[in-house]
Amino acid sequence: MRVRILFRALILILVSVVSALLLVRVFGYEPQDTAPGLWLTGHVVAKGKVDWSFTSEIEEIMVETRTPYWIPHSVTAYCVVYHGDLYLLSAYYEGGEFPQGRSWNKNVIRDPRIRLKIQSDIYNRDLRFLGSVPSKEFIHDAFLKKYKNWQSPRLEDVHIFLVENGS
Repeated sequence: MRVRILFRALILILVSVVSALLLVRVFGYEPQDTAPGLWLTGHVVAKGKVDWSFTSEIEEIMVETRTPYWIPHSVTAYCVVYHGDLYLLSAYYEGGEFPQGRSWNKNVIRDPRIRLKIQSDIYNRDLRFLGSVPSKEFIHDAFLKKYKNWQSPRLEDVHIFLVENGS
């Protein structure tokens, strides 16, 4: 009798979890400020070259990454256009080791395929970590110009990603 009750309880829990995940998948669960989210919803834009200059007026965009356990992880991020390319920023204010300090950074290093949500549009793209390229300081300066009130950590604690067309 107890086994039967326990089995029914486990089935009920499993059905509840699967139902909740399906609802979140259909309706999305987007990040808010520093709180992460799951799936992003919106109008998917066809692949191709994009003029990212419209993002100059946008404070934050959303980034959905792929986790090893198949449930997306999404965050908000600062973005800037430099020489026509779109860049995202990950700042480690307290220091810390890259990419372990941010779940989304670990996800992107493992699997660069991402989804960007800018206003109501979704862009399927790839992110490429730039490391210490010669242009890092210039891109960082572009972030400082766009986000005038932003208090940047040291340059070595700022990690920059290039948005690429993707596969």
